[in-house]
Amino acid sequence: MLTTLVGSVAAATQAAAVTPVVQPDQQRAGVILTHDETAALGDGPIPALVTMVVPESRIGAGLKPDTQLYHDQNGNVHASLRQVIEEAASHPDGSVVVMANVPGSHGTRLLDVFQQWH
Repeated sequence: MLTTLVGSVAAATQAAAVTPVVQPDQQRAGVILTHDETAALGDGPIPALVTMVVPESRIGAGLKPDTQLYHDQNGNVHASLRQVIEEAASHPDGSVVVMANVPGSHGTRLLDVFQQWH
């Protein structure tokens, strides 16, 4: 199922330049998206579809230190998957990395999304 989600992300962004990433030591695999792919992902239906299958409580977000999204002192992010993606896309060089985790390998998280920008 998670492989399908990562594949759907790649397909939905019409990703000719999607860069796959596999981290067997971390028990996860995913894709590195370009800025344009990140913007397309944020504007499309995939974030809503993913959260219909994967509860937001099972999705981790690696936020940049200068994020404007709310996160509490325990590191809990109070933002939707779409908000995490769209914030990255709002930066000229912003993008995301989407990783599907083997169940149980990263606590309860099944999916991690990491923001990137300079």
